[in-house]
Amino acid sequence: MLELLSPAGSPEAVIAAVQNGADAIYLGLDSVFNARRNAKNFGPEEYREAVKYCRQRGCKVYVTLNTLCADRELETLAETGRYISDSGADAVLVQDLGAARVLRQVCPELTLHASTQMSVHNLAGVCAAAELGFSRVVLARELNKEQIRFIARNAPIEVEVFVHGALCFCHSGQCYLSALIGRRSGNRGLCAQPCRMQYSMGRRMDGHPLSLKDNCLVEHLAELDDMGVKCVKIEGRMKRPEYSAIVTRIYHRAIRDAAPPTEEDMAALELAFSRDGFTDGYFTGKKQEMHGVRGDPAGERDAAKLFTQTRRAYRDSQLRRVGVDFYLAARVNQPSALAVIDEDGFRAIVYGATPRAAVSAPLTQQAVSEQLYKTGGTQFWCRSVQGVIDEGLYLSAGEINALRRDALAELNAVRATPPKRRTQKELPPLPPAAAPERMLLAVQVRNAAQLTRELAAAKPDLLYVPLEMIETGAEALGQFFQSGVRVAAVLPRILTDTETEQAAAALRRARSLGIDTALVGNLGQIALAQGEGFRLRGDFGLNVFNSQTVAVLQSARFESVTASFELRLAQVRDLVKPIDTELIVYGRLPCMVTDQDILTSAGMGEAGSMSDRVGSAFPILRESGGRNVIYNAHKLFLADKPEDLAKCGLAAGRLLFTTESPRECVQIVKSYRGESGYQPNGITRGLYYRGVE
Repeated sequence: MLELLSPAGSPEAVIAAVQNGADAIYLGLDSVFNARRNAKNFGPEEYREAVKYCRQRGCKVYVTLNTLCADRELETLAETGRYISDSGADAVLVQDLGAARVLRQVCPELTLHASTQMSVHNLAGVCAAAELGFSRVVLARELNKEQIRFIARNAPIEVEVFVHGALCFCHSGQCYLSALIGRRSGNRGLCAQPCRMQYSMGRRMDGHPLSLKDNCLVEHLAELDDMGVKCVKIEGRMKRPEYSAIVTRIYHRAIRDAAPPTEEDMAALELAFSRDGFTDGYFTGKKQEMHGVRGDPAGERDAAKLFTQTRRAYRDSQLRRVGVDFYLAARVNQPSALAVIDEDGFRAIVYGATPRAAVSAPLTQQAVSEQLYKTGGTQFWCRSVQGVIDEGLYLSAGEINALRRDALAELNAVRATPPKRRTQKELPPLPPAAAPERMLLAVQVRNAAQLTRELAAAKPDLLYVPLEMIETGAEALGQFFQSGVRVAAVLPRILTDTETEQAAAALRRARSLGIDTALVGNLGQIALAQGEGFRLRGDFGLNVFNSQTVAVLQSARFESVTASFELRLAQVRDLVKPIDTELIVYGRLPCMVTDQDILTSAGMGEAGSMSDRVGSAFPILRESGGRNVIYNAHKLFLADKPEDLAKCGLAAGRLLFTTESPRECVQIVKSYRGESGYQPNGITRGLYYRGVE
């Protein structure tokens, strides 16, 4: 049966979710490692009580440590991991590859789940996560049912799927819009939700082209179970406890009864929260009409009534109960004993008064059962009563009740006791750093028109070319080969299993042209590229935010990595670099990659733009698989900061060309070579000096 995982953004939400049927909850500590840092979250005492409460009621606890971690935070992360492990939490959710390496070292018995922020969207990505020590992967929300089925039925570890709640416009873990426009990083837990704002797609500022309806797969639970999905997850740690209660109750009942929701259920889900209703567009592959906004609730009075009823139910009742079996021993001249064993195998035994000789009504099995079945007011319910009762003995009802109370209290204590797990004090060592001789100049183009004779004559040290463009641009690439420029194929950041064979064929064609290096930005591309004989360079999509991540990728046989452009230059400088480390130093940085085709919706063809309220225009370009990529309105420019770049210990600086004309590409190369003073209009220093919150 599917495991139902519910959000708990506050202590009250823990009660709400557990009492309404959650098999597991996920929560975040009040720390920088939590991807919902604006939720109420949990202080140390609240967290301990939450774990105790859940363990006593047979509900698992998963803790979110799912943000990117800076080098200076890793010691604190290790301490947090040890604390979580010692507390008895069942697993932690992790995005950062370096954080996973640290946690595997210091908490070797703590279970790791790969967060949806890791952007795992194909079987190879799941297999790579398994090799890294994860026991479960939360799949990207953009996958359709056939893709989920293929992964779940072939995965070496458990698969989890989001089934209800908010949908990000961008693939999770690949969104930088909030960071680039306001320094509030989604990868650091402080997304400002710019996708819910109004933008113009060439018309008036009255649309919400990036705002999607909430996901709702309650009618597809049986399909997910049949696919082999282990766990279904409800989004909503930022929402009120009553929301968690209502959604959990309806999904729990649908799973338990293997029945679709009623009309009343669907109405309750909409009252709890919706954006113009719900969508199952990604799951069914029907991605049209997925957009929606949160307006003024039409049924505000009905919603308030529903919330009040829901709150009263989970506060005043024990809706979540654990079955127990009692065994009473009443023997001559021996203290009475009561053992209790629960449905999870936990047990306790207590001793009470010595039975006395009965004066009139001796103790019977029926009398004992009548008292022991009275477990009201606790989270237990009695399944059976057995016992050995010598003839002619007597215990009062009060004495039997005392035995029951003591036994259940002891059982509660046993259930709350966390398992003993090993922890280590030291962080995993880092490989020795290697100093590059000089910073090479890498150029990444987007279209064949940019592959000019003039650019080849400029002799960049490395040329990155989109994989799908290599065959059609083979003739233009010849001049770069002749100039001695090393050429690498750029794999799409998103490459589902249905697209893998086509990509493999393109890699083989690239190999036949003499290209032996691939730039990969996702775990799910490693095996593909290596299997076709390519050397690996890591792209920005791998979110290299700390030195431990560099070590992970080195062990995966990467020859270079790209540092995250959410880092400050000082942080880039301090990265331990056992392999070549690259940095994007010019270009329109990618804000979002999305499966939503807003270009077609707006009638813009292969390229277009959207404008925000202050008039900034964000280019939108069509990428592999028909996806759209939204780029920053301003161009990153650091050609006039050579001293600052020189201090970073970089093996390469990359010029990222997107909307530039062929002539401007050459001008930018000359500018970074110190051969020209050219500077484009509308520049930004990115986050390299400001950093992110």
